[in-house]
This record gives sequence, structure tokens and C-alpha cells, in this order.
Amino acid sequence: MSALLEVKGLSRYYGSLKAVDDITFSLPAGTILGFIGPNGAGKSTTMRIIATLDVPTSGEVLLDGKSLVARPDQARPLLGYMPDRYGTYDDMTVFEFLDFFARAYRLRGNERKARVDSVMDFTGLMPLKDKLTSELSKGMKQRVALGRTLLHDPKLLILDEPADGLDPRARIELRELLRALASQGKAVLISSHILTELSEICDTCAIIEQGHLLATGTVQEVLSRTSNAAAFSEVELTLYAGAGVPLDEVGRKTERLLLEQPLVTNVSVLNNAVRFRLELAQGVTPGAGWVEEASVRVLKVLVNAEIPVTSFRTREHDLEDAFMSVTKGRVQ
Repeated sequence: MSALLEVKGLSRYYGSLKAVDDITFSLPAGTILGFIGPNGAGKSTTMRIIATLDVPTSGEVLLDGKSLVARPDQARPLLGYMPDRYGTYDDMTVFEFLDFFARAYRLRGNERKARVDSVMDFTGLMPLKDKLTSELSKGMKQRVALGRTLLHDPKLLILDEPADGLDPRARIELRELLRALASQGKAVLISSHILTELSEICDTCAIIEQGHLLATGTVQEVLSRTSNAAAFSEVELTLYAGAGVPLDEVGRKTERLLLEQPLVTNVSVLNNAVRFRLELAQGVTPGAGWVEEASVRVLKVLVNAEIPVTSFRTREHDLEDAFMSVTKGRVQ
């Protein structure tokens, strides 16, 4: 699949500070890429450069074959940017706000009205068209900001922390909107601190820290690579106490047995739920399948000791684990 967006060797210096250091990645049309990193990692700087609001010290950015660095004027009609801090004009209604920006995009007459109506319909804002933006909830204001970004029908959407501060329902609705946009063939570059959200919505991801791109690829590729490299895994099991056997006694016996096992740390017992961590010693390089092998050994010990285990599972490796695995101890 050919890439709509290509970032090649991108670097950005502010004096002696290296905000972005030789970043390279690509994004095909119809794909959502999650940009992951802590505060100050270089996410917003990279996104601002792609949005033509900043210029790189070196490197190139191509959007649909057009250079965002050399000819930003040609590429701007193809992209829509929603910053992490968006604003609305409090004395405008939703329709007036979107109509104002439609005019700024040089949409005229019936085409402008049709486009504004289409965006309000898509974002679910039509029932609120005559409501002042100052009276909207944060989630609805975020929809207005997204609608503004969509007015000129861009090929690439750049969304910096769009889910920040939203309630669970608003985040779910945002996720549905973004998946719908990707299904229309748009490429979406999105950053977020809510890694579980990104894992559910993104096709690909890029992990960045202190200006360095540490991992990139499909979500499954990144999870696969980092799970093999992880030095720990969380395990959960459930106990059952039969008639005449106090549950707290079973719990104490289970805790004692677990603490005697190699690699087992952080054991906690609450009623019939037991959690612990399988963790390699510092400096030991994980081998493929080490979690499964260690889990089998622990479960065998519990079964042989007649511990009534009704469930035993390792927690699925997710983007939070991947992030912690590749960023641990990174220094500039």
C-alpha cells in the first residue's frame, strides 16, 4: 500500500535542544496511526511540522507526493489540523462558527452550505446548530473543533490529544467518528496519553521519547516485538474454597507457595482473587516463550499442592506495556 504521508529523517532543533531527532515513518490512506510518547517527547513538534506550522531543521515531509517543507501552500488544502488546545468563539452558534471557517476555506454559495450541513450531520451537531458554542459541553466543543477540521475535506487529519478530558461516552463516540473517517479513505495521525484508547482504534503506532522514534509498525507488530523483550508479566488467578475450608486459609497457603517460586514477585491476595508478577532478574535477556514456561511451572506447583484454582491467566500485553518496555531508562 502506497503511503499518503511520508516523514523522512525529520529533525528539529531549538538552539541546543534537539526536540525531534531523525524521525522516519509513513502513513497510508485509510489508516489511523497512534503517536505515543510522554510530555516533551516531540509529538506535538512533529505534528506541527506536518501541519506546516513549524519548519524542520532537516528532513522532508511528503503529503500525496507534495513537499510540506518546500511548498507548504500546495499541501495545506490536503490536511486538517486539530491542536491539543482548540478554541471556539463564544458569541457564535455552532452553524455560524462552522460557516465562518467554511468561508475562510473559500467555500461559496450552495457548496458552502452543503458542506457545513454535511459536517454537522456527520459529527452529530445538527440538533445543536443554533446553540451558542459557549453553552456546549467539552465533548460537543471537541466535535465542533473536529467539524472545523473536516470542512475542506482533507486527505490527512492531524489530531493532537483529541480525547484529552473527555468522558467515556465522548471518547467512544470520537473513536467511532475516526473509524468512519478512515473507512472513507482518510489518513489519521493521532496522539494520546490514553494508550488503551489508541490500541482499540489504531492500525499502526509509533512510540517516541526525547525526540527519538523507538518503535513503529502495526499495533500487533509492536506488541509482538515488545512482548518478547519484556522482562515481566502480570498473572491473575481465582481460588475456590470448598465446604469446611476457610477461604482465608486457602489464600495464605497460596501466597506462601507463590512466594517460594522463582521469578514470582508482588503477590497480593484479596478474597478469592490472587495477583502476582513473573519478573526476570535485572540484566537477564528475555527469551521467546519465557512467560508461558514460567506460568506452567507455577500452575503445576499449585495443582500438586491441591490449591483449588478455577482460573489462571496472564494479562494480555498491551500498548502500555509496549511503551514501558521500549522507553525504560531512555536518556537524551
